[in-house]
Amino acid sequence: MLSSPATETQITHLQRLWLYIFVALVAIYLLLPVLIVAPMSFSDSRFLKFPPENFSLRWYQSYFGSSEWQAATWVSLRAAVLTTVIATPLGVMAAYGLARTEIFGARFILLALLSPLVVPVIIIAIGLFYLYARLSLVNTMTGVVLAHTVLAIPFVIITTSSALAQFDVNLEKAARSLGASLLRSFLTVTLPQIGPAVMSGALFAFITSLDEVVISSFISGGETTTLTKKMFTGLRDQVDPTIAAVSTILIAVSISILIIAMLFAGRNRQKS
Repeated sequence: MLSSPATETQITHLQRLWLYIFVALVAIYLLLPVLIVAPMSFSDSRFLKFPPENFSLRWYQSYFGSSEWQAATWVSLRAAVLTTVIATPLGVMAAYGLARTEIFGARFILLALLSPLVVPVIIIAIGLFYLYARLSLVNTMTGVVLAHTVLAIPFVIITTSSALAQFDVNLEKAARSLGASLLRSFLTVTLPQIGPAVMSGALFAFITSLDEVVISSFISGGETTTLTKKMFTGLRDQVDPTIAAVSTILIAVSISILIIAMLFAGRNRQKS
């Protein structure tokens, strides 16, 4: 480690020490909930307690042995899969259309499509609740999937738009000049090139639906109660340590999906 700069413009590690300390503190702050919840999930106490006095798998057994928890998990998985199936093609088509169009107001359309990332989720949830109440979509799987799709589409658009910005459009034009239709040129030339980005968007859509709780609290219930809503209800009504086990499982799944998405993004950068 250099204690003094070799040139007038060089910044040494010692001069960056404050930045390293700041980044470490931010990382600890972000990881602290995980470092607390995960050990609590292995506690044998009847209540949420940290640090645990004794370790046990009783709360994981309680989760996997409960029909209510498993039903809520199945609802969340179905909603996440359906959301991914719907949001991914819609997001890709929107990103492709906006990337290829030159119409006035394309930027405003993009901002409108990305607005769910800016508008507070609670406002979206309230609006959807009143809309669904008129359409009889409250407490239905259709309503949950459509609501989650609204939140998931912006992630697909962002990842796909980034890949399209680096894609050489001349390759697609060459295919078109050889007689390929617009659809065929997209499927055989463009899509293979942006495939890793599309997969990353699909994974983000899946994890967005799986972890969503605010909107689900408004529009899901009964047989369509999602896992996150059941966790919130259980934490509000009774402090069940099973919630810590479920949270740990969700954290592990989310981290795994994010790692896979990063790998796809890395492959996309290597191809470009």
